[in-house]
Amino acid sequence: MRVAVAFGLLAALALSTPSFAAGEIGRVKSVTGVATVTRGKDKPAQLARGQLLRVSDVIQTGKDGGLGITFLDNSRFAVGPNTNLALNQFEFDKTTQRGRFESQLNKGTIAVVSGQIAKEKGADAMRVRTPVSVLAARGTRFVVQVP
Repeated sequence: MRVAVAFGLLAALALSTPSFAAGEIGRVKSVTGVATVTRGKDKPAQLARGQLLRVSDVIQTGKDGGLGITFLDNSRFAVGPNTNLALNQFEFDKTTQRGRFESQLNKGTIAVVSGQIAKEKGADAMRVRTPVSVLAARGTRFVVQVP
């Protein structure tokens, strides 16, 4: 069920085109239920459609929560219910289409359509960490679930 919800969000994301501002790494494209972001020592704030995301943001969804996110390199994440996801690193050069992207899935589910960063040849430029593993992506679609 969770994976089906995640893929549904990915389908909705595929139809949208991002518009980015300075300093942001991604933008919330869709929100359902409770979804918050914590920045540094700030208190969690409710996420809304169109809200920007930055490096070091920690995203948390509730039992009915879900998010669709589009990143600067056109990577797309569908974040499922009861998920805790940290956006640890994101560097992207629009000119060379190269960079690095690392997220940490502590709990929950994400479905990913990787963007330009993951298409770098011979590099593990896009990584998703979990409490027990590290997934390096090279231009693909995948789902990661942490109970």
